[in-house]
Amino acid sequence: MPRRRPGRVRAGLPRHRTPDASPVVDGLSSRALSEISRLERTRGQLRPGDVGAALRLWKDYARRPERELWHDDAYGNAHWYCCGDPLEARALLDAVTHALSRRSARELRQVIGRFDRV
Repeated sequence: MPRRRPGRVRAGLPRHRTPDASPVVDGLSSRALSEISRLERTRGQLRPGDVGAALRLWKDYARRPERELWHDDAYGNAHWYCCGDPLEARALLDAVTHALSRRSARELRQVIGRFDRV
């Protein structure tokens, strides 16, 4: 049985990865990052990079001035349609923490907790 040439095998691999595809979160171990990556690949409702994007969106929202947060709570924000809803991102992060193992979920909750305290 003939084997495939290495160049042909490499041709079938994806060429470029997007920067959002690999989850890079400060404060998480490589074990937790690999578990998040596995979840993003195996779950139909997640795409590679969704957890990292949700975490960045929640971090940016939590660091906004308080007066803007009250305004968004009372009147909504029209920009969320194009840029993403931070409240949906927070709900996604909660769902991911429930799907992870206890150890990885604890690490992710610590990172999310830093932004929640702000």
